[in-house]
Amino acid sequence: MVDKRYDPAIRVIMMPKDTNARGTIFGGVILSYIDQAAAIEAHKQADKNFVTKAMNAVEFLAPVHLGDVVSFYARTIRLGRTSITVEVEVEAERFCENQGKHFVKVTEAEVVCVAVDQNGRPTPIRDK
Repeated sequence: MVDKRYDPAIRVIMMPKDTNARGTIFGGVILSYIDQAAAIEAHKQADKNFVTKAMNAVEFLAPVHLGDVVSFYARTIRLGRTSITVEVEVEAERFCENQGKHFVKVTEAEVVCVAVDQNGRPTPIRDK
C-alpha cells in the first residue's frame, strides 16, 4: 500500500490500447502518467510553466495488466529556486477471480520539474 503522505494525482484503468505484444501495459504508458502526476504536483506548488528535466531511478517491480486500475500518488520532496523534485509512487489495483481485489506496488520515481519562462529558460518558482 502507498505511503499516506502522498496525494492521489491520477487514477486510470488500463485499456487494450495500452498493451504491448505480451498483453501487459507498455512501460512508456506508465512513464507518461508518472510525468503527468509530477506536473500536477508541481502546479500545486507554483502557478508556473514546468518542463520535465529528469526522471530518476524508475524500476518496474511488477507488471501492469489490462483492466488494472492504476493510481499515481505524488508528493513534493524538494523545492529549489527554479526546480521542484516530486516523488511519484504507482500502485495497481487488481481484480482476480475468486481472490477479490488486491494492490500491487508497480514502481516509484523521482521527477525533477523546472519552471520556465515564455522563452523556455529557467525562472524562479517564487516571485520576489
